[in-house]
Amino acid sequence: MSLLLWFLYMPAKYLVSDKSFYEQFIWIPIVHGFTYPVYLVAALILCIARRKSLLSTGLFLLAGTLPVASIWIERRVKSGRW
Repeated sequence: MSLLLWFLYMPAKYLVSDKSFYEQFIWIPIVHGFTYPVYLVAALILCIARRKSLLSTGLFLLAGTLPVASIWIERRVKSGRW
């Protein structure tokens, strides 16, 4: 959802002058607003289950704010390197 928000909705909102064009993508920030807290709760539960430090937990939660960082941390968790 974050990738859609950053690379589809936001450029369309600010670069396209036709309001009807970007209004058809209004569902992207709405869905993002509902799914991001779910990510935060799931990430917090994972960090608590793995007994991670407060710094690791904070970095893991912040990884959800950058589009590429969430993909990178997901691959590290799946491979067992985190």
